[in-house]
Formats: sequence, structure tokens, C-alpha cells
Amino acid sequence: MNDQRLYSVLLAPHISEKTAMAAEMEDRHTFKVANTATKLEVRRAVEKLFDVKVKSVQIVNVRGKTKRFGQVEGKRSDWKKAVVRLVEGQDLDYMSLS
Repeated sequence: MNDQRLYSVLLAPHISEKTAMAAEMEDRHTFKVANTATKLEVRRAVEKLFDVKVKSVQIVNVRGKTKRFGQVEGKRSDWKKAVVRLVEGQDLDYMSLS
């Protein structure tokens, strides 16, 4: 796996009330990842970018919702979400990447 692939695996942090609570209480951080990403690629990308140890990775395929725009029916894109659990004592700092 080359560095170019690792940098394209993580797309963005997924931040909501639920994920913020999980990050604070259980060291579980959530990311939007590429649709072709695997658990191993996500693990290596997080460890390389943030310099932390990853305990486990869970991946969820999120289906896009069907929406109506007047008479036209549309669909939001499907996407993939990764929940990364860190080893005790480790912490992610999103601001360190800028």
C-alpha cells in the first residue's frame, strides 16, 4: 500500500452529537471514508496521519436516502463510514493536520 492510497482513504471526520459523545467517552472517532476502503487501509491511514495506535476499526455502508423534489424523485449518494477505536491513553487532534 503506497502513501498516495493512504491519503485518499480518509475523506473527512463525521461529526455529530452522537459521534462527539462517543469520541469523548469511549475514544471512538468516526470518519467518512472512500467507498473502496478496507479496515486495514483505514487503520494504517489513521495511524500514519495522526500518529496514534488503533485498537479496532468498524466499517458501515450508509445508504443514501430517497428524496422527492416536487414530482421528481431523487436519491442521495451511498457512502461508507468508519468507526475507529483508539488504544487507551491515545487521542486524536483534528487541528494538528492543518
